[in-house]
Amino acid sequence: MKVLMLNGSPKKNGNTATALKEMEKIFAQEGIQVETVQVGGQNIRGCIACNSCARTGRCAFDDIVNEVAAAFENSDGLVVASPVYYASANATLVALLDRLFYSTGFDKTMKVGASVVAARRGGLSATFDELNKYFTISGMPVASSQYWNSIHGAAPGEAAQDAEGLQTMRTLARNMAFLMKSIALGKAAYGLPEAEPFCATNFIR
Repeated sequence: MKVLMLNGSPKKNGNTATALKEMEKIFAQEGIQVETVQVGGQNIRGCIACNSCARTGRCAFDDIVNEVAAAFENSDGLVVASPVYYASANATLVALLDRLFYSTGFDKTMKVGASVVAARRGGLSATFDELNKYFTISGMPVASSQYWNSIHGAAPGEAAQDAEGLQTMRTLARNMAFLMKSIALGKAAYGLPEAEPFCATNFIR
């Protein structure tokens, strides 16, 4: 099994990375392969709604988004991690996620998603909610922990002092591993849930 982790922090060894590394230890114990992609600090433009992807199956801007798409398609789970900026996620990460989820047509149903957020103090739950919306619009079960998936720290490395935050990350990884393994068993026995043809309605007729 494989988990794709996206680090939205421009600090490669910052507090967001500390949280992901704590999860990675548990995934290794569970026999789950991990691929981590450093998203923060990259030059990623936002979606312009050109709808080219509807014809080609890939984003018109041929950058890291299309590379991540291939890894995402071949993964059983996705962890999206971000530092908190003004009670919201890193804009670079959001640009990638908008284009990634909009441009990919492969079935994401029952891939397990988890969001992780890091901050000095506030804005964690708002950012956590923001990131979870990518999963819930795509039929992806959301992995939970013993608390909201957050960790505290200001200067790089301070999150290593947040004992509860680190425990939250470990619990999250164990729960996510359990979900992925359980879903794999369920798919083998029962297949995926029946999907109805999509019914799109507009508010203005």
